[in-house]
Amino acid sequence: MSTRENGSEEEPVIRDNRKIDPETGQVRQPKQAGEETGEQADQPSLADNLASIELATQLAERTADLQRLQAEYSNYRKRVERDRAAVREQAVAGALVELLPVLDDIGRARDHGELTGGFAKVSESLEAATGKLGLTTFGTKGEPFDPTVHEALIHSYSPDVTEPTCVEILQPGYRIGERVLRPARVAVAEPEEPAAGDN
Repeated sequence: MSTRENGSEEEPVIRDNRKIDPETGQVRQPKQAGEETGEQADQPSLADNLASIELATQLAERTADLQRLQAEYSNYRKRVERDRAAVREQAVAGALVELLPVLDDIGRARDHGELTGGFAKVSESLEAATGKLGLTTFGTKGEPFDPTVHEALIHSYSPDVTEPTCVEILQPGYRIGERVLRPARVAVAEPEEPAAGDN
C-alpha cells in the first residue's frame, strides 16, 4: 500500500546531519548559534514566546480596564437617573404641598354645598391635575389608628371599638407614591377608659 493510498500526501523530510559533505568530501562547519535549521525556523523562539505572553498580558489588562470603566459608567448612569427621579419627585412634592390648603378649602366648600357652577369645574380640574401628578388622599372614618400616617388631635374612649380607631377625619392626609406629604388629622377612640386606680 502506497503513502497516497494511506492518506498521507506529504513527502518525507530528510535531514543531513553528517560532519563530512558526501559530495565534496570536505568537513562541514558546525552551525553557528544564530543559524537555524528548517525545523528550528518553524518553531517560535523564546523571544517570540515572551513577546506573545507580554501582548496577552497587556490585552488582559486593557480588557479589565475597559470592563471596569464600563461598570463605572453604568453605575454612574443609574445613579444620575435615580438622582434625577428623586429631584423630580421632590419638586412635584414641593409644589403639591403648597396646593394642599387650596384642596382643603375645596373640600370644605363641597361639604357645605357651596361647590357649584364654574367653581365646581375649576375644582374638578385642579383635583384631576394633582391626581395626574400622583397626589392621593387617605384617612377614612373607622380605620385603625396608625401613628405613621395619622395625627391624633382628639382622644377619647369608646365601648364601640376594639383597638385605637379613627372615629372622625378632621383633615384628610395626602401622599405622593409612598411619601406622606401631610398626615391625616383625626379624632381617635380607644376601647375603654382605664380604671381610676390604675397608673
